Amino acid sequence: MSYAAPFEGLRVLDLSQGIAGPYAGMLLAQHGAEVIKVEPPGGDWSRTLGKRYGDHTAFSIAANLGKRSIALDLKHHRDRAIAHRLGARADVVMESFRPGVATRLGVGYMELSAVNPRLLYLSVSGFGQSGPESSRPAMDPILQAFTGLMAMNKGLDGIPHRVVPIVVDMTTAFYAFQSIVVALYARRDETAGRYLDTSLMQAAAGLQVIHLMAHHLENGRMRPALTPSGSYATADGWMYIVTHRDVDFGRLCETLEIPEVKDDPRFTTNALRSQHLTVLTEALNAAFARCTTEQLAKRLREAGIMHSPVNDYLDFLRQPQLEATGLIAWLDQPGVGQVPVPSVPGLPSPLSGSARAKAPSLDEHRAEILAELG
Repeated sequence: MSYAAPFEGLRVLDLSQGIAGPYAGMLLAQHGAEVIKVEPPGGDWSRTLGKRYGDHTAFSIAANLGKRSIALDLKHHRDRAIAHRLGARADVVMESFRPGVATRLGVGYMELSAVNPRLLYLSVSGFGQSGPESSRPAMDPILQAFTGLMAMNKGLDGIPHRVVPIVVDMTTAFYAFQSIVVALYARRDETAGRYLDTSLMQAAAGLQVIHLMAHHLENGRMRPALTPSGSYATADGWMYIVTHRDVDFGRLCETLEIPEVKDDPRFTTNALRSQHLTVLTEALNAAFARCTTEQLAKRLREAGIMHSPVNDYLDFLRQPQLEATGLIAWLDQPGVGQVPVPSVPGLPSPLSGSARAKAPSLDEHRAEILAELG
């Protein structure tokens, strides 16, 4: 055990598919755990999302770095027996079947904890293990719609849009990882393991806790916390700014050379600016449009205004700040090429070509895993 691999020696059986469960398992692998990924014979469905590179996609690579893979059909007795053998020696088992399916397949918590009493068993579901919605199939966009996130993301067309990055899946993964880590810490002084339950619905609610509270307290009409804050079109792109204090608004107006807006009594406080947001936005739009993004970035930096050009992902990967902080590791993925992988906070980046730096192909490690089981 070390800071670089605190979970060295920990055994994890990952029966989950998609992103939420598998990404939590990937984090355990990056912290040194031995994670065996059990996939159906056709593979985890994350291997089919987006453009395919052999039997991989960006989704399956990101969610499975550092794991080993074996394909098992849990409906067949022999393969189910192999899963039982793996579960009997595991510290952690993870699954993301619909509620009740793991039990029907013989790999539920009751079945595995009977042969492994100190087992920590994590279930990841869409809507939770009980209730009228529990049996519904669910993916990230469905929970964005169900929990209010999509309603908060209306475009200029007035249509609720999903947030393109899979924020609900990723938040669920982080909550799942947290629950496992906390349970592992507590288990040192416990004689039995524990069943852990998390869901996309639960994670989406946690992600939005401030807005949920504010909308409840303000009867569904949450007042903007900071005004002006948002995206403004420049002469050649977009700039996002945040004015945290009234003095920042004054500096912004000076930077944009609009003293008449700074001195307008309708805009002297955040509360007043919120009341007259339409008029203020028109004035700011005109001012931003007169300058290029580069010109504005220089002026806003000098004025101490929080801002950023609105980068796309390729723009972001070219930023000098990434190299200066070592944020991105460029890892060689067999059959795919180099892929950019953000470092896990608190850990050194994996070395390209090492076990931590590679996502397994489907069933890649069958022979060695079966050999370890005898």
